[in-house]
Amino acid sequence: MGFYIHKLRGWPKFDYDESEILPLLSHVRNLQGRLMGKMEAIGFDLQSAAVLNTLTLDVLKTSEIEGEYLDQHLVRSSIAQKLGVDIGGSLKLDRNIDGVVEMMLDATQNYQEPLTHERLFMWHKWLFPSKQTGSHRITVGAYRTDARGPMQVVSGTIGRETVHFESPAAEFVPREMEVFLEWFNSDETPDQVLKAAMAHLWFVTIHPFSDGNGRIGRALTDMLLARSDSSSQRFYSLSASIRIDRKNYYEILEKTQRGSLDITEWMVWFLLCLLNALKLTEINLSLVFAKVNFWKKHAETILSERQKLIINKVLDGFEGKLTSEKYAKMGKCSKDSAVRDLNDLIAKNVFVKSDSGGRSTSYLLV
Repeated sequence: MGFYIHKLRGWPKFDYDESEILPLLSHVRNLQGRLMGKMEAIGFDLQSAAVLNTLTLDVLKTSEIEGEYLDQHLVRSSIAQKLGVDIGGSLKLDRNIDGVVEMMLDATQNYQEPLTHERLFMWHKWLFPSKQTGSHRITVGAYRTDARGPMQVVSGTIGRETVHFESPAAEFVPREMEVFLEWFNSDETPDQVLKAAMAHLWFVTIHPFSDGNGRIGRALTDMLLARSDSSSQRFYSLSASIRIDRKNYYEILEKTQRGSLDITEWMVWFLLCLLNALKLTEINLSLVFAKVNFWKKHAETILSERQKLIINKVLDGFEGKLTSEKYAKMGKCSKDSAVRDLNDLIAKNVFVKSDSGGRSTSYLLV
């Protein structure tokens, strides 16, 4: 198995072609700066809403990459509760979802804190509160033992398995992680974005845990990206971008882990994926920016608290058509009051009636 990179002489001293990497890094840094500048220009409440949206997306997508689909409302409720954000009521929490959320928040909110064995063990315990994955019990809160044999990434049916990768033997993991942590916490390292790319590859190659390595690896990536932004506020999700390109993500990892210590191709893929994440943010946060622009436009418009409530619900992505009946229900008022409110909003150039009339009349923001 000597063709795996962790078996090569010189491991883990990676190399890459700067002429291919630096232009992409410059583009990433430019978009990061523009995004952070935009977000600093909006109010605290809207920043909090954007962070809540991004972290919810991040938790959902890092789990989906592993084939696990979480309830969006439970994830959002868990994050909101831990960040102290009021989202108008909370749902019953799920300890498995809580664990992923705890890990992600610790990585991004406490990004300046050093990474230690103990901190990683804590994350692993949060991920696996039942000490079990599927039908198998796993070693939780400690590095793997390989009691069931070598740690391999395998696909295919029994008897026809394809081994995509075999990680270092368990006996070498403590020393491998010691070297990794010393590098991770060191100041004598490359740009934090490049470090995030290298850290992800390095960690999942060591594959130190029985399970959960991908999610922990992506949390470490988010931690370093938070350092690159010098901010705990997350406005873009790398995991969402990886989820879109999930097939190529696993393919480039396998190719790199079977290749040489020149990881240029992996670094290029990572930076392109990050660029896509930053561009996707413009879409994911479009509702937030639309909300900012709307209230700037109507800063002098006299509106009741009930009208403001309904307008904000529409701006936050209200699904379906807004009718007088729905307005009355959300505003907790009579239908007559709802109609008066809506006519007033039309007169103030806030809403406009849809083309359809009669009982199917609905209202749209101008």
